[in-house]
Amino acid sequence: MNLKIKIPGFLTNLKTVFWAIIILGLIIRLYKINTPLLDWHSFRQVDTASVSRYFLRDGINMLEPRYHDISRVQSGMFNPEGYRFVEFPIYNAIHSITYKIFPILSFDAVGRLVSIVFALLSSVFLYKISTFYFGKNVGILSMFLYLTLPFNIFFTRVILPEPLAVMLGLSGLWFFIKYSKEEKLSSLFIFSILMSAAILVKPYLVFYNIYPVYFFLKKYGYKKVMFKKEIIASLLIIFLPFILWRLWIARHPEGIPFWKWTLNGDGVRFKPAFWYWIFGERIGKLILGVWGIYPFMIGSLNNRKNPFLISFILGIFLYLSVIATANVRHDYYQTLIVPVISIVLALGVQKMFEDSKKIKYGIFLPLGIMGMMFLISAFQVKEYYKINHPEIINAGLAVERLTPEDALVIASYNGDTAFLYHTARRGWPVVELPIEELIKEGAQFFTSVNLNDSQTIEFMKKFQILEKTDSYVVLELK
Repeated sequence: MNLKIKIPGFLTNLKTVFWAIIILGLIIRLYKINTPLLDWHSFRQVDTASVSRYFLRDGINMLEPRYHDISRVQSGMFNPEGYRFVEFPIYNAIHSITYKIFPILSFDAVGRLVSIVFALLSSVFLYKISTFYFGKNVGILSMFLYLTLPFNIFFTRVILPEPLAVMLGLSGLWFFIKYSKEEKLSSLFIFSILMSAAILVKPYLVFYNIYPVYFFLKKYGYKKVMFKKEIIASLLIIFLPFILWRLWIARHPEGIPFWKWTLNGDGVRFKPAFWYWIFGERIGKLILGVWGIYPFMIGSLNNRKNPFLISFILGIFLYLSVIATANVRHDYYQTLIVPVISIVLALGVQKMFEDSKKIKYGIFLPLGIMGMMFLISAFQVKEYYKINHPEIINAGLAVERLTPEDALVIASYNGDTAFLYHTARRGWPVVELPIEELIKEGAQFFTSVNLNDSQTIEFMKKFQILEKTDSYVVLELK
């Protein structure tokens, strides 16, 4: 005898469930939305936010984005103009424009809201893709999991370009799927535009294109595929803007951060540490909360013949393998793999729910597994929201109060730019040269939140103290 649970009628209405998930996805991302930008990976977030802040102050210049760090830390070269040539600054333009229109919340909170909107849009396209291939139940489950996995909740409300890149990539894939079935050139054109933007924002989105490659090779064969006008046009639309962008920014190498280390800088690729950190700690424990591995494996094993899913998984594996060192060192790099994890996990969960009907009280097995998955993942991710060094906020406010707006400041924080960002001044995040040389380069003020540091103690004896408390000091370098 099976346990029958009567579900209220309104919960069986697809539109109701769809919008309920969207609203839930929004609400759970509003947690600590207005906190200072000092949570997990703040060093990377502030660099992105800083470009947006300069767009707000100086106007939007898409071809020459600038930020607050003029040091040698990022590129190994002195960067007096503060150039920031990483992703094409689409996200930053949207952030600054949105704040101008809706200056209700703080600038950083608006940046987080922009990312949240992109995450909600990503879930819609994920729903469309999953529904197309696997039906509405899997579509709804994929959408639900994408928006509620604790890892993804945090990393789709950060000030980073990843949420925008994922949204562009998924929307592009959806239009390619439409093209593959209808063969309308308009769909191929929209796919090309969206994927071009995705790669400009985050070049790693090139790995989302394994299925389009598979589709064209299967349709035209190896010999004819490169002679088709629509394919040539699509490739030009996708890659030419990125190539031009890279040629353009090459004029200012001081504004291009080191990037070759992301590939295999420490030789970790395919070594035991590679498998442990990415597939054990990150995917297995952090994203799937250990218990989610079971439905994930079920979803993988029961859908081995779907070319789209296989291509998506292959693309993600290539991404993890090629960008090996960065994926091992930094968890936010796994933001790009969550869509395919959500689909596979949804397939496994659906299979578990179907099988549970055969067993008395069987419904509690998939519910229990999902509950434990969310619990274990959330237990780890909750630490990401914490602010471990609130003294930076007060120190930053002191610098704003005591120094001119155009002052150059050394906010000593071991190269981490989070402190410098909160001073709202340009300068250095570390004393990278003898202090006399930095003064010659324009450094006017020094601030530190580590009063026991030998260098800070030395500088307090040598330079004028403008303000000193139990948690920070501000010095004038003269």
